[in-house]
Amino acid sequence: MSTEEVDAESVRKTILASWWRSRTHRVAADQVKTPYVADPNLETPLLQSAGAVLDALEDKLSDLAVSVVLTDDQALVLDRRTEDRALERYLDGVQLARGFSYAEEFVGTNGIGTALEGRQATAVFGHEHYAENLDTLACAGVPIRHPISGQVLGLLDLTCWKKDAGPLLLALAKATAHDIETELTNQVGLRELSLFSAYLRACRRGQGIVLAVNNDLVMLNDHARQLLVPEDQAALLARAVEALSSQSDRSLSMDLPSGARARLSYTPVSSDVGPAGGVVRARLLQEPEVVSARIDTRQPVLPGIVGTGALWVRACHSVGRFARDRKWTVVEGEPGSGKLAVARAAHSGSTASAPCEVVELDGIKAGEWEAPVRRALLKGPGTVVFRHLDKLSQEEQRALAAVLDDARLDARVWGVATVSEGEQDGLDTDLMRHFPTSVTVPPLRHHIEDVRVLVPFLLAQLGKGPLLHCSPAALQLLLRNEWPGNAAQLRQVLRKVVHTRRAGVIEPEDLPPECRTVVKRVLNPLESLERDAIVRSLLDADGNKSRAAHSLGMSRATIYRKIRDYGIDIPS
Repeated sequence: MSTEEVDAESVRKTILASWWRSRTHRVAADQVKTPYVADPNLETPLLQSAGAVLDALEDKLSDLAVSVVLTDDQALVLDRRTEDRALERYLDGVQLARGFSYAEEFVGTNGIGTALEGRQATAVFGHEHYAENLDTLACAGVPIRHPISGQVLGLLDLTCWKKDAGPLLLALAKATAHDIETELTNQVGLRELSLFSAYLRACRRGQGIVLAVNNDLVMLNDHARQLLVPEDQAALLARAVEALSSQSDRSLSMDLPSGARARLSYTPVSSDVGPAGGVVRARLLQEPEVVSARIDTRQPVLPGIVGTGALWVRACHSVGRFARDRKWTVVEGEPGSGKLAVARAAHSGSTASAPCEVVELDGIKAGEWEAPVRRALLKGPGTVVFRHLDKLSQEEQRALAAVLDDARLDARVWGVATVSEGEQDGLDTDLMRHFPTSVTVPPLRHHIEDVRVLVPFLLAQLGKGPLLHCSPAALQLLLRNEWPGNAAQLRQVLRKVVHTRRAGVIEPEDLPPECRTVVKRVLNPLESLERDAIVRSLLDADGNKSRAAHSLGMSRATIYRKIRDYGIDIPS
């Protein structure tokens, strides 16, 4: 490929298209140099299903110079079986071994990467390979698909010397891939059967709403379809999918787009071949409001609050109504989701002229909360916010309940407690008698469309107002983020931006590194520093991963793994 002229008419179209892609990726034609992952994930349904099939094929090919290779959907080699020592040594030399990637962007045209790129069975012979080191080989790759979703899970490849290759190579690869898919069907069947059995048991136990989910399947009983509007069904399913990563029982409450409030119980389901999904039972605690359809989401529901997402508007509306009715309320939600902001806004919307006292309970020493609580309660009309109520020990919670029992509360005092999501069930029962109502504030990812109005709102709060606004490209990056730290994280991001750009248009390059990643958890400080360093190096290297890795003193394999782990959106 590096020196010879090639007649395009004599080259198969599949190969020619792959050569052009390889050239675009600037793949070296004179060597094979590919990233390495030291610890690939070997606990996958694909490997579990393929094991026996590969063992049988290895026995059949024991006298032949043929290597059997299994990769994941990104062309990372997970398993290689080679009985012929000469072929084994050669494959080691060209890095066709476990942990190395044979993706087209690294190796160029080959039976693994090209088959995955085209999502079809592909054979590559001799000089059709882009890298000269592979000219003596022939390989046939066949994608392996999930039996239900059709998603490509990986690839089965057979590689031999070019001189030994024939049409049976691809035929055997296809047959082997089919056998693996059959095993996958059997294993998936066991998982789905376990999930279905758990779903039926849940349905028989009562007349409530029951859902069952895994990555490929969703089941809803008749009660779910009859009692829930489609928007509520979607919200429940989204929460159920989030719970799939948990291998323990979970209970939580949530507000639905219709205005209803539901109590959810999630139970994971396992099978003989691994996790099978989970079953959710839901109970409506509050019926949808008849007036909810008349709520104008274009207008602020509470003073100083923006956002039109259905779940957000319902939460704000409910807290505001409880504030007006002086019903003591627990506001539950993830850190940074806006619980305190909603409580303060509800106070402003009901009794703006009265004081709003915030009693911080996180980190306070035992007993030190009592004096500020008593002072706040004695001030008369107004609002008392018990911030981070769940941070008090059970003993302290019982003591607070006793204080509230003894206090002669003015009927015009509204008490509101903020707690982290999922912590309300652990609160003292006597204490909860003082807080008869609850509202869940949704995480930002559940009303991500509100980023469009939050950005100018937060910029105004930071003193930049109309002086600074986001370009469409920068806004798209913000909308793609998972925001595990919610609105508080978005505010912190914009605070960083205004330190360097005080007027004009915020472009993607003005955003901090965390905006180029998609992660579903909050990183610790060391992880954040590492992620930021990688993003900055990629920006400095114009997206070239090799140059970025070199500048950081890490290998290409390491930077590829870090990019994947941190969900970094590589700039072009």
